[in-house]
Amino acid sequence: MSKKESITVSLLTILAPLALYLLRSADTNVTLRWPWLFEGLGSAGILLILVPGIILITILALALSKNRYFEQYPVTFLFTVSFVSAAVFWIEPQFNIDTSRYFIQAKHLELYGIRYFLSQWGREITAWTDSPVLPFIYGLIFRFAGEKIIYIEIFTTLLFSLTVVLTYLIGRTLWDEKTGFYGGLFLLGIPYLFTQVPLMMVDVPTMFFLALSIFSFIRVMEHGGTRRILFSSIAVFLAMFSKYSTWPMLSVLAVILIVYLKKDHQKVLLKAAAVALITTILTALAVALKYNVISKQFGILTGYQVTVLDEWTETFTSAFLFQTHPFITLAAIYSAWIAIRKRDGKYAIICYLPIILIIFRIKLLRYIIPLFPMLTLMASYGLKEIRDIRLRRFIVLCTVLTSLLLAYSLYLPFLQMHTSMNLKNAGQALNTLDIKAIEVFTLPQKGSDVNPAIAVPILDLYTDKEIFYDYRLNSALIKRPPEKEILNSPTRFTWEYRNPAFYTPKGRNLPEETAIVVISDSPAPELPEYVRQRIKGKRVYRIFKTSTPGMLKYKTIVTIYN
Repeated sequence: MSKKESITVSLLTILAPLALYLLRSADTNVTLRWPWLFEGLGSAGILLILVPGIILITILALALSKNRYFEQYPVTFLFTVSFVSAAVFWIEPQFNIDTSRYFIQAKHLELYGIRYFLSQWGREITAWTDSPVLPFIYGLIFRFAGEKIIYIEIFTTLLFSLTVVLTYLIGRTLWDEKTGFYGGLFLLGIPYLFTQVPLMMVDVPTMFFLALSIFSFIRVMEHGGTRRILFSSIAVFLAMFSKYSTWPMLSVLAVILIVYLKKDHQKVLLKAAAVALITTILTALAVALKYNVISKQFGILTGYQVTVLDEWTETFTSAFLFQTHPFITLAAIYSAWIAIRKRDGKYAIICYLPIILIIFRIKLLRYIIPLFPMLTLMASYGLKEIRDIRLRRFIVLCTVLTSLLLAYSLYLPFLQMHTSMNLKNAGQALNTLDIKAIEVFTLPQKGSDVNPAIAVPILDLYTDKEIFYDYRLNSALIKRPPEKEILNSPTRFTWEYRNPAFYTPKGRNLPEETAIVVISDSPAPELPEYVRQRIKGKRVYRIFKTSTPGMLKYKTIVTIYN
């Protein structure tokens, strides 16, 4: 690597985040918009923290680029580094309200068993547009390990790290060791992704199952074998029922088939047909068992979600410049030119999904997450033209270290000031009290289109105390929007919330040792008469009022009376 090259890369590494900072108003991300991230930092903070930090990591990247030791054991290195890097985010709250759905679904399995879960999915267990695989796995974790958020965080982080490894294996199988290794490492260059890893959601696990489907099908095309065919079929089935949006994504398997048809036309077709047959049988059985539920879900998906969720408009600029390091995006774009020039048919496997994304204008970042491994492999492929291995390594290290700096110095502090942090802190505080149960009250929220009841399951996720919640009593004060507004609201599922039986046990009285929890939009809300009656003789134990001012209409300020 020449001195000129190292200076050029170093300057671009320093200037890229500063340019994004100056253009931060162009970021349209729904939850982690750059103007919000920098709100508490200011210009002085940028100069005193961010700029020196980027300069230091550039120097560190330059020093590390001299060594190859971390490339000698690629699987171990990628798995360990990605797991440790993502585990830092375990201190963030469950800031996405969708978590409440997955928690309730999983808790049904925990309390009532596997048979109940399978029979009542879409009936007593409200399924909304959710697929059952991840809630099922989360329920198994709760049932056999315990209802602790840490077990979910370990599981989702494991899947993230395994996705990094799978990205490496896909790149290595299609091309070479370096393409795979840098493709996997580039996944750590997406700061937004770290914020999603610990969430009790389905996006990161879906990314894993999609990557597993792609890799396992490539292995079938390469080597065949009964075990590989069976494994690939199961992987595809799990991807399909992790999130319904993977169904069109799995058309990438047809692209893989076309690419490999050049090898041995007849054998390749037979292997693909075997995978398709087994997957079809598994899928047909699942659809037959839950046909009414699934058909209703697809009705919502093709009607409501396609049109209404368009209101939460995000842009490709936000997804691929602000929430992803620009080096990855630029290298991915450049890779297309290289592949066309080389007439590399295998490149179609990794570029197909990003192209579909652009054609159908899928801009919501949550739907883009499963495609990130293909994007980072494109970026790694784009670096193949750089013959100097040290220069390639330097570019990748600059990308990853810059993103880690942004993730830890901007994203994580912002999320620790998120209003949902109150639910986490309150749950942990309640665990320290000598009480047997908690009675929760949710108060109306001004200007918010979210049903406040949705906060109760997230609080439950953080406390090991039994929760009592009278939905009818609490909803009496809440002004429900007109039905037409609900049907066209991005938060529609919160108004279709059904209070699970385990929050309102019939024939049971509250124990004397019961704490009262009030969830509201202010630290000193006006309490209705029935709440005032319940807190008689109790004092305010703690008020959790963390809130990012002016950014979120929906707030979860928590007051504990004991």
